[in-house]
Amino acid sequence: MIYVIQKHSASRLHWDLRLEHEGVLKSWAVPKEPPKVKGVKRLAVAVEDHEIGYEKFEGEIPKGQYGAGKVETWDRGTYVPIKFDKEHIEVDIKGKKLKGVYLLIKLKGQEKNWLLLKKA
Repeated sequence: MIYVIQKHSASRLHWDLRLEHEGVLKSWAVPKEPPKVKGVKRLAVAVEDHEIGYEKFEGEIPKGQYGAGKVETWDRGTYVPIKFDKEHIEVDIKGKKLKGVYLLIKLKGQEKNWLLLKKA
């Protein structure tokens, strides 16, 4: 399964985490650099799904368009899903920078806010 993180210099710098799932790239905007060590937690805000193929995009989104700014690949690889449901996602990431088991846990009472952390 496809895994990519795109560093996105838009109105605010953030990292877009994308995981292939059910024919699309499920996506989260992570305001701080994704954690490489166990125990570090990051906010991950769910954003719209992207089409398969977008994981290859690098370049400049023009001013005036949604997401305007520079997009570059920060990490890429594959992942193995361990659990993937509406409130809890556990994946084994096999990237160049990130490796290991990561969790995405939806915050209670929050529509789009999740926690991203390295489990192992």
